[in-house]
Amino acid sequence: MPKLPAERVTKAIDDPATPLWRGTIALRIVTFLFAAANVIANQSEYIRPWLAWTTLGVMALWSVFTSRAYSTTWGRRWPIVLIDLALTCGLMSLSQLIMSDHQLLTLNVPLITTIWACVPAVALGALGGAAAGFAGGLTVGLFTYLSKGVPSLDLLRDVVLLAGAGMVVGMASATARRSAVRLAQALRTEAATAERERLARSIHDSVLQVLARVRKRGLEVGGEAAELAKLAGEQEVALRNLVAAAPTDSTVDGEIDLRPGLQLLATPKVQVSTPATQVMLTATTAVELTSLVREALSNVDKHAGEDARAWVLLEDLGEEIVLSVRDDGPGIPEGRIASAAAEGRMGIEKSIKGRVESLGGTLELQTGPGEGTEWEVRVFRKGAAR
Repeated sequence: MPKLPAERVTKAIDDPATPLWRGTIALRIVTFLFAAANVIANQSEYIRPWLAWTTLGVMALWSVFTSRAYSTTWGRRWPIVLIDLALTCGLMSLSQLIMSDHQLLTLNVPLITTIWACVPAVALGALGGAAAGFAGGLTVGLFTYLSKGVPSLDLLRDVVLLAGAGMVVGMASATARRSAVRLAQALRTEAATAERERLARSIHDSVLQVLARVRKRGLEVGGEAAELAKLAGEQEVALRNLVAAAPTDSTVDGEIDLRPGLQLLATPKVQVSTPATQVMLTATTAVELTSLVREALSNVDKHAGEDARAWVLLEDLGEEIVLSVRDDGPGIPEGRIASAAAEGRMGIEKSIKGRVESLGGTLELQTGPGEGTEWEVRVFRKGAAR
């Protein structure tokens, strides 16, 4: 079997936004260099040059710290990113103490932090997604306006760019995380399928062949051996169904494949037919439908007779799932379900009807004397029109 090291899956989902964080670090370094050049170019007109150089020194130290922090997972946390935003806005506010009125009113003279102030919006997007990045950009834009004190078209443009950049990076980080989870799921499914195929070959070459031989020889001998042959045949079928059942998988949204749970219900008397492709439903819906089918098959075993056979059919129609359970028993006499409920036997009322009602689906019963019984359940997917 091909090996699938645990670290391979871990790396896939550990920090999928790492490239975005590296870009954030590079942006911080480049924008700091621009801020340093801005201080050098405009220091002669500053009211307090010493405060400008002090602010630039703090920016340098903070750039070194965040570059180290954002390069590791321990630094990519809300407290550090929010402190980054607060410190950046605070340093930006010092522009009113550093710059002259002429500089503040001149559009081509940037604030003391210049474009270095855009980094927290990008970091928030990488950490918290589009909404966090958008909010970070608006916050920086608001402090830019408060520091300048005069609204302008250029200022509005900068706010839009800040909020847009944070939102775009946030969307990219969210997409990267979803893709990483899906990749990990695909790797697990691949490993499970490979292991299942290996076990199937091993079981076929040993256990299944022995059970098949016991069943054949027991039927030839007859008597008590025939009973053992029957049990061996049942175990052979159950084991084949277990090996052939599709591996259970789940999505980012918590959906699972309905087929494996139904396929394991197959026996020599119960035939289960499912689509070749996955039938993804919420975990609650899949569990409830599997329990419903199990209850219906239990009723067949109890009331339809020893020789009765049953068929389970699963259909995926896109917006709805159709699940049918049919048997060739004597059928349910008219009024029998109502009388059973009146006597306190609530198997059908709670285990079948109750489950369908809780799922918001529909239930149809077709039965009659000598016609067998068929339950047809229709469950709509989330958001589908009824």
